[in-house]
Amino acid sequence: MEVRLDKYLWAVRIFKTRSDAADAIKNNRVTVGGAFAKPSREIKIGDKIEVRRNLVTYSYRVTGLVSNRQPAKNVALYCENITPQSELDKLNIPRETIFVFRERGTGRPTKKERREIDAVMEGMFYDEDAFFDDDE
Repeated sequence: MEVRLDKYLWAVRIFKTRSDAADAIKNNRVTVGGAFAKPSREIKIGDKIEVRRNLVTYSYRVTGLVSNRQPAKNVALYCENITPQSELDKLNIPRETIFVFRERGTGRPTKKERREIDAVMEGMFYDEDAFFDDDE
């Protein structure tokens, strides 16, 4: 049995649609065995697939071939998640570094409070020196 990479990624629920899987592959966010692939690439049992989403690179090992979309409970029969814990820890970084304390029961921030929060966030993420050189 031969299965296309885009169809496999859709069948094991890594992507919501097959076209999403194909777009990710074309944009070099998916590697098979450490090399970029085309959506039509045939995969084999034992292949290592890496999918980059935002900050995290998820790793999967092909344990079975399937071309039809599977229920979530059956995905483990065809795909093994081998993502290292160090990659999964990247998901918690924003929550740890960006924390604004609000008293319980105070409701949503006012417009003024929201602007203050945005100003703090902008200062954390955008270093003006990185974008503009004073020497020029």
